[in-house]
Parts: sequence; structure tokens; C-alpha cells
Amino acid sequence: MSTVDDLLARSNRLGADPRNTNYAGGNTSAKGTGTDPVTGAEVELLWVKGSGGDLGTLTEKGLAALQLDRVRALRGAYRGLDHEDEMVAALDFCRFGPGGAAPSIDTFLHGLVDAPHVDHLHPDAGIAIATAAGGAALTERIFGEKVLWVPWRRPGIQLGIDIADLKDAHPDAVGVIHGGHGITAWGATSAEAEANSLWIIRTAQEFLDAHGTAAPFGAPRRGFAALPEQERRVRAAALAPSIRGLASHDAPTVGHFSDADAVLEFLASEKAPALAALGTSCPDHFLRTKVTPLLLDLPADASIEDSIARLRELHEAYRDDYSAYYARHADAGSPPMRGADPAIVLVPGVGMFSFGKDKQTARVAGEFYLNAINVMRGAESVSSYAPIPESEKFRIEYWALEEAKLQRMPEPRSHATRVALVTGAASGIGRAIATRLAAEGACVVIADLDLDKSRAAAAELGSSDVAIGVQVDVTDAAAIARAVDAAVLAFGGLDLVVNNAGISLSKPLLETTERDWDLQHDIMAKGSFLVSKAAARVLIEQGLGGDIVYIASKNSVFAGPNNIAYSATKADQAHQVRLLAVELGEHGVRVNGVNPDGVVRGSGIFASGWGANRAATYGIPEEKLGEFYAQRTILRREVLPETVANAVAVLTGPELSHTTGLHVPVDAGVAAAFLR
Repeated sequence: MSTVDDLLARSNRLGADPRNTNYAGGNTSAKGTGTDPVTGAEVELLWVKGSGGDLGTLTEKGLAALQLDRVRALRGAYRGLDHEDEMVAALDFCRFGPGGAAPSIDTFLHGLVDAPHVDHLHPDAGIAIATAAGGAALTERIFGEKVLWVPWRRPGIQLGIDIADLKDAHPDAVGVIHGGHGITAWGATSAEAEANSLWIIRTAQEFLDAHGTAAPFGAPRRGFAALPEQERRVRAAALAPSIRGLASHDAPTVGHFSDADAVLEFLASEKAPALAALGTSCPDHFLRTKVTPLLLDLPADASIEDSIARLRELHEAYRDDYSAYYARHADAGSPPMRGADPAIVLVPGVGMFSFGKDKQTARVAGEFYLNAINVMRGAESVSSYAPIPESEKFRIEYWALEEAKLQRMPEPRSHATRVALVTGAASGIGRAIATRLAAEGACVVIADLDLDKSRAAAAELGSSDVAIGVQVDVTDAAAIARAVDAAVLAFGGLDLVVNNAGISLSKPLLETTERDWDLQHDIMAKGSFLVSKAAARVLIEQGLGGDIVYIASKNSVFAGPNNIAYSATKADQAHQVRLLAVELGEHGVRVNGVNPDGVVRGSGIFASGWGANRAATYGIPEEKLGEFYAQRTILRREVLPETVANAVAVLTGPELSHTTGLHVPVDAGVAAAFLR
């Protein structure tokens, strides 16, 4: 295998095990040779995981390639700590060839340490030693001279120099513990570096297991124990909209919920309030979790109303505390405060709510706080948890380099941070709508009567960070409540609902039975009412506004033959739009409708018999129905599921933020259906 292949294989193995490092945490490197394409000379190269990549999924595109002699020459150009940040820009002048990832701040460490292969990782066991009071003495006790202690220092060229000098002075050492941060290991070969990394992690964990106290978090708090699973999930769903509203005070967020055993155990313990207040320590942790979480200080059996009221009080206090933290440490050169809302909200007996700019970010924030809990447990088991000082956390959080990285992020898509629930979304128009909303950045809940189909449709959109599939019968209020609960537990809340579920029965008046009438109205009129009612509770509680869209029909205003039950219920849906637009407007909720003409291609309704009936009514072959509908329109164009999806995307996007109570015709022009 080549040097790069070896590096990627090692990185993927290390990154695949959460005991070694967290998502997107840590970096690895290898040194080798390559040919300069200009001179043909052989040059020494450094390949290192670039900024923002993940070890577990790292590919060659995620590596930065640099000329090693130029990286090492930066030590001579370094003007001291006051000028440390200027060295990062110099890394661009060390790069070898075009492309590749941007070099991270840890590139200095990898380049300056005199070893062919270097790993920098954030294992819970290693950080536990790194954040324990007396960490230096513990490191010596556990590892002797094989692993050295490096006091906390912000990542950069000086840290690289410190570790390089330590290694040179201790040739038998295989790695270091970074105070408050993580570990670094090295080796003459890729296999040796990996073995040394794993040995440090394993040895640290074995020490914690052998010497740690049985109850590192102290005694359980009476009344704060984990509720039974079903009860805590119900409470989580009831609390989630309010919590998301609080976490989105400054900027909209997506949420994630976890009731992992380790979280529940921590929240039930007597030390939880004090430890939570100390905050996280590893930069990778607090950059995603914020410095401290918001911890509800009520017992697990407190009422939902009392819990929400107290969370609101605590949220105000949290915002004041965060603003004071910023004021204590900011100077004239600090970036503006980015927002004072918590990223982690902890509810005893229930679990952890985490928030971010998208579902993956929210989920990873929760995973990082779980890492922090594990770190606290380890540190408290053999000593006491002593994270890096608050001032140092601020220097990382509001680092000019961190701000520059944030500024390089692409602009969010039109529906980023929005959670959409679409009924009847496993096929046809609903599926096209779900696909379009996901493409615009929304998290999507595919709700359909057929669970297997809804899950399959969700899987085609991506991972569960993008979409989930749920089963729902829209005539059943309890089933709808379960679907809405699934949405808020998966993504933190709900912003956008599309009433699309429906069926069609094409019969003349005298052949339309009471059952036909009731079935049409139960699914579309009553179903839309029930879905809108359940969604409105969440939208109002969140306080973030939102959208409800009805997929009605041109038949809501157009009188066609042999269509009494279908057209009447579509007219019902159309008027629900107007009624709810008026009622929900005070909460910032927009309610609009889309009136398509017959969507034949890809339609489950047309495939289930409606198409044959309509074709018979018009006296044409069924396969010509789409063409027939197109030819009777002003534009002579066939309406497709994607055409309807386009209208939904525009109606719920930022461009029509001041529009409510509108019905948008998507019928290629049917004069008889013009709105008057």
C-alpha cells in the first residue's frame, strides 16, 4: 500500500470506534516522498487530515498535502505567541499542488513532530486524564516515561513546538497527554502509530476501570431518576416544541433527543448541577455544545406546565450568564457574540435535547456532550474534574481563526432548519414535495398509510438526519398525534405541514353512496383538519411561526361531471385554508393552498382507478389522459408531481414570507378554475 493508502486505512479504523475519537474530531498524518511535477525532483511531503473532516469517513480529498521542509521552516519564521495566528496563513504557502483540503490548525503539530506517522485523538479515557486535577502526576503514574504530559495550550504552532521538543528530549516516549484536551501518539510506521494510539487509550481506560470509584457522580438525587421509557418519550415530545423555541431565540435550529443511559444516570446524580456548571473542556466538545448546558432543576415528576415555566426562567438566566461571559472576555478584536441560547438542554428523568443548524450538527452536539459526561465520570472517578479555564474557552470559541472558518461556510439553503411533515408522501405528489423540500435543506417526515413505503421513500432522500418515515392514518387523531410526536422527537419540532393525503372516487351523483361521501370527506376534509390541529399545537408552542399547505385541486372551484364527493371535499379543504389563515396568523403561521389540475404521471390516485374512471368520462384511452388534460389547458402543458412540489417550495420559502390565505393554481391554465 502507498503512504496515503496506509494513512487513510489507519484513519478510518481509528475513526470508526467512538472510544478513540468523536465525529470530526482528531487528525492523523503521514510523511513520505513525492515527485515535484516541475523539477522532477523527489520532495518530502506531509499528508494530514484537513480542516473539518471526519476520520471515520476520510478519503484522499479530505487530506491536505504540504511540502515538509516548508512546514518545518515555519518554526524559524515564527515571531512568538503574540503573532501565532499569522502562521496559519503561511500554511497555504506550504501546500503541494492544487486541490485537497484546507490545512487545519493542528498541521503544525503533525509537521514539527519528528515522526513519520502521528495521530492526534480525543478519546474519552484520554481526556478524562487530561481534565483530572493532578493530571500530570496521573499521567506519570499510569504511563511512566512512555507518555508525557503537556500543559494546556491552545492549538497552534507553539503547541507543535512544545510537543516536538518534548519528543526530542524523551526518545523512548510514544505520545503525550494534552492537558484539558486529548492525546497525541506517533510511530515509525503507520501500524506502530496506530498501536501506540490504541495502547494509550486502552491503558487509560484500564486505569480508570481498576482505580475509579464506584459512584463518581455521587449518590442519586431523590426524584431525579429516569422515568420509564414510554413515559419519558411522551414527556420529551410534550416538552420538545417549547425547548426548541427557547433554543431558537436568536437563530432557528434543528433538534435531537437522546435518552441514553449515561445521560439519564448523570442527570439523576447529586454532582450533576456542579459538573454541568463547570462546562466541557476539550475544544472539539465546547465548540459544538457551547461552554455549558442548560439544566432543568426540577424533579422528573414535575408537571409539564411547571417544567416549561421553569425552563423559560432558566433560559433567561442562561442568556444573561452567556452575555456576561462574553463581556468578561471580549476585547476590541473579538468577533460579535454569535447568540446566547443553549445548544444542550438537560431534563432530569427525560434526557438531553441538543440543537444545531441542521440535524447532523444537533445530533453530533449531543454525542459530544455524551463524550463530556464520560470524561467527567472518568476524571471524577480518580480525582476531580478540572476543565480548562473559562478565559481559554472564550479564546477558542471566539478565536479569529474559528470565526474565519464559520464565515467560509456556504449560505444556508432556503428551507434549512425547517422540519416538514408531508402526508401521503410515499408516492406521487407527496413524494415529489418531500423530495423538493429535502433538496432545499428541510428535514422531512414522510407520513403515509403504508409504513414500509414511507420508510423506503425516506431512505431514498438520505439518512435519518434528512428524513424519516412514519405510518399515519389521517382519519385517526391518535395516529396523527403519534406521527407529530415522532417528528418532534426526531428533529426537535415542526415548521411546515403539507396536507396531501387523499383518494379519489369518480362517480355521478346517483351512483355515489354515503360510504363514498364519508370516505372522501374523512380522508381529505376531516384528515386535513386533524393534521392541521395537531400541527398547530406544536407551531404555537414553539413560537417560531410556520406553514401549513393544503394540496387542494382546481376542482375546488371548477364544476366537472361525475365528481360530486371528490370536488366537494376539495372545496372544504380550500375553505379551511382561508379559515386557518385568519385564525393562525397571530402566531406567525401562514396557511396557503395549491390547486393542481389532474396529475396523472406518478400519481397513486390515478393508478388506483381514478384515471380509468376519468378517461371513461371523457371517452379517451386511459394512457392518453395526461395528454388530454394538457391539451385542454391554456399553456398546453401536463402537470407533474414536481410541478406541484415547486409551488409548495415557493409558498413556504422566504420569498413569500408575507403571503397567507392564497391558493396557487398549478393547472397550466384552466380558465374555468380561475380564482375570482
